[in-house]
Amino acid sequence: MLSGKGIMKQIDDMIDNILDEVMSKSTRMKKSRMMKAKGKQIARKRKIALKRRATPEKLKSRALKKARDIITKRILKDRKKSELSISGRERLEKRLDKKKTVIKRIAKKILPKVRGAEAERLKKRGDKA
Repeated sequence: MLSGKGIMKQIDDMIDNILDEVMSKSTRMKKSRMMKAKGKQIARKRKIALKRRATPEKLKSRALKKARDIITKRILKDRKKSELSISGRERLEKRLDKKKTVIKRIAKKILPKVRGAEAERLKKRGDKA
């Protein structure tokens, strides 16, 4: 049996993995049911987590996501990801999968900026208290 932290880590990992990927209709329905059941718990845990410093792994995943967004913008030019059809998103995912090494390289370059943004966020949070 997993503890509360273990379950939340599992859910966070699932959400992070799924947000960028194209889902089938059955997967989308399954996630919908899961979020309906766990949504309030996840929101509460997220609010608590925002009060703490992000772990190095979390910072790395944020940098990867930002790098992925940079490459996505470069590929799509002036179009938005939300305007793409499902097949268009699938093609985009395949192109992004081919560019994993480039994404990792960009993520490594922007990691200090992500760390700085985290420090700034924590500083602002400290000023409010």
